[in-house]
Amino acid sequence: MTTPNKHCTVRLDRSKYDRLVELATERGCTLTDLLRAAVDNFLSSGQLLTSSQRRIARIGEFQHLALDIIIREQFPEYRDRIIAETDKRLELYHGA
Repeated sequence: MTTPNKHCTVRLDRSKYDRLVELATERGCTLTDLLRAAVDNFLSSGQLLTSSQRRIARIGEFQHLALDIIIREQFPEYRDRIIAETDKRLELYHGA
């Protein structure tokens, strides 16, 4: 026994709708097929993205912790200077 599909309405601005119609035409499928494929792709990549983000966060935390320990133990005289330079770069490159 198959599960029946559930009807869903989505409102898009005109430029996005036109782009999707263009993509569907280029791929030789219907707009509905294109949207279903996009939703399937989004839902199936969710776990992979989460795992990848967690891995990147763990690597970043490891690097920060390792550098902090090395600086505190071997180069404590440079710590304040490094933090000040980090704050400058954060503002310069990221506007924060």
